[in-house]
Amino acid sequence: MSKKIFLVTGGNKGIGKAITTQLAQAGHTVYLGARKVEEGMKAAEELKAIGDVRFVQLDLTDLGSQAAAAEQIQSQSGHLDGLINNAGIIADYGMASGVRLENLRTTFETNYFGTIMVTQHMLPLLRAGSSKVIVNVSTGLGSITQHGDPSWPFHGVTPLAYNSSKAALNMFTVLLAKELRDEGFRVNAVSPGWIATDLGGDSAPGTPEEGAQIAVKCALEGPDGATGLFLTTGGVIPW
Repeated sequence: MSKKIFLVTGGNKGIGKAITTQLAQAGHTVYLGARKVEEGMKAAEELKAIGDVRFVQLDLTDLGSQAAAAEQIQSQSGHLDGLINNAGIIADYGMASGVRLENLRTTFETNYFGTIMVTQHMLPLLRAGSSKVIVNVSTGLGSITQHGDPSWPFHGVTPLAYNSSKAALNMFTVLLAKELRDEGFRVNAVSPGWIATDLGGDSAPGTPEEGAQIAVKCALEGPDGATGLFLTTGGVIPW
């Protein structure tokens, strides 16, 4: 196995920390991206016991921090083999008729605009790498098709800001996959499922370790792996 270099956004807790852990355990170098310096450094220091984990300060709402993160990775490693866009927030549970504009904007600023900007900042590093993998951590709640099915178990989970930001992220995934296909990139969206994290809540049945598995699988697939798909552990999710 060749050692690869990955960046995981929101890598200091929850699913992001589990993704970072699993990639490091597999022998890869992982840049743990986190908005808060103290929390990110603490998590990276903890995970250094299992592998090559390096903290990089990265705020999805701060273009300066994204540029600085790219410069740090360039100076230390020279390239990236994969980017796992995991960081995300849920700021409002309001339904379509009553969502607050400021919370809608805040959610999109991180989940959509910020993710796109991070990806653009990291593209030169990814183009210099060998694997050229981008994994966008989405959610089944971003599937318009599933929301149109009254029998879907999560049909009633309808926070507009979060769901629509992830639906937009899915469109970004599809279009980026098409654009970069001829360069050998693999770009996919993944749904970790309902996982017990700060976002998923304590009552969720899945663990962060279980939620991380589909992102790690996509990150480590070879050049013949799929691109432009919406995946979960059970297979392909309809857009």
